[in-house]
Amino acid sequence: MHKSIEALKKPAMSWLRASLAAVAALYMSGITDPKILANAAIAGFIGPVLKALDVPTVVGKAKK
Repeated sequence: MHKSIEALKKPAMSWLRASLAAVAALYMSGITDPKILANAAIAGFIGPVLKALDVPTVVGKAKK
């Protein structure tokens, strides 16, 4: 169980960094609406998740 938690830490930190970067960029540009910042956090989370899923393989178009 301990190894599985350790294996998840690296991707989780990547996803967190991407989400925080998206939120920080909007916040520094002057956008402070919590709903927009929450959407940016979700959008920042989606990119690394899709990369982890390796979307071309999922839809049947494996890389050669």
